[in-house]
Amino acid sequence: MTNQEKNDRFITVKGTGKVVAKPDLTIISFTLVQQTMEYEKTMELATNEIELLRKALISIGYDRKSLKTTDFNVSTEYTSINEGNGRYRQEFKGYRCSHRLILEFDFDMKRLSETLSVISKSGTKPVFGISFSVKDKNAVSEELIRKAVEDAREKAIILSEAAGVSLGAVQTISYRWEELEMYSRTNYSEREVHTLAMRGPIEIEPEDIKVSDTVSVVWSIE
Repeated sequence: MTNQEKNDRFITVKGTGKVVAKPDLTIISFTLVQQTMEYEKTMELATNEIELLRKALISIGYDRKSLKTTDFNVSTEYTSINEGNGRYRQEFKGYRCSHRLILEFDFDMKRLSETLSVISKSGTKPVFGISFSVKDKNAVSEELIRKAVEDAREKAIILSEAAGVSLGAVQTISYRWEELEMYSRTNYSEREVHTLAMRGPIEIEPEDIKVSDTVSVVWSIE
């Protein structure tokens, strides 16, 4: 017979953990798009563009594998033509290749400015943005869990004392093992990125990353 079967007196408390982390990782996201009427030509242009971008980054010390693909898609594009009388026809507009990539490196404004500058001179036309995160996400997650459990225990002690009962052993702990978004609210759109590339080195202090998580703990009470 389990403890829960022996004792039907329980207290359930939800604890919340909060962590503030300083960004130490810069992430540049790129989207390269090529579209022509011929499949082979589209793929050739897409391949050439990614190679130009890689060579530009290699020229300032990045490893060839630093630029990583997050999504690659080739599709056929059509447009709808109104022929009158409520009739439409689909007109082929070409083959479209979309390549999404990311480049991650330690937070360093001088390095970021240098990277943006070389990209702007690479002969490529990516749509891109900048965000800031943390390298050791596991450490942040672990600290969140510890703080959430500590918060739950503190609340449980207060409740049990107020109710005039004794807090017993932990019976269950419920936690949603979901990936948390660990990004600073400071980010840059395509237009702002191009502005940074033109202005050269500037000092930016990204906002701290603020994350929270919850855990539910059940104690027996005596």
